[in-house]
Amino acid sequence: MSDIGSKIREIRKRKGLSQEELAEQASVNLRTIQRIEKNETEPRGTTMHLICGALGISAEDILDHGKQVDKSYLIFFHLSVISFLAIPVGNIILPLILWMTKKDKVIGLSETGANVLNFQIAWTVLSFLAIVAFAFFKIMHYPGAAALFYVFISLYVLNIIFPVIAAIKVKKGNQLQVYPNPISFIK
Repeated sequence: MSDIGSKIREIRKRKGLSQEELAEQASVNLRTIQRIEKNETEPRGTTMHLICGALGISAEDILDHGKQVDKSYLIFFHLSVISFLAIPVGNIILPLILWMTKKDKVIGLSETGANVLNFQIAWTVLSFLAIVAFAFFKIMHYPGAAALFYVFISLYVLNIIFPVIAAIKVKKGNQLQVYPNPISFIK
């Protein structure tokens, strides 16, 4: 028996769903979810499709056909975000290239990449708005302009801390989502 049930359980927990919630969202019997997660049975056909749909993943993410574990690539992927310090919008371009080239070959990269890229797009928009607002308020001699500059600096620091924490977690074998996911631009 394979470990498909274990993978489903791990993804379900990462998404913050109980077995009951997954069963309800997937329109599958609770007992079926329990048997699958205990690896007593494997989901087939429609059941697999319904569970994957409820979890927001594809069946390939669970089955891992042709995929391999590559921690060093995942670590490099997370740390590639820091390229924004040298390359404008490098925090999106470099991870996007890395994600597109190996998302079908490295286990965990598909979901992790989407999470990282969604955060980076939101981060880029927020930091751009913060610096533009700071410049505008500074030109207008608004007394609270300095607060916007501190917001901008805080965003920069967060975008250095999150990738480092993510890389450390991957090195320790934990691939939980580190980045908050405010808006899903990429799925």
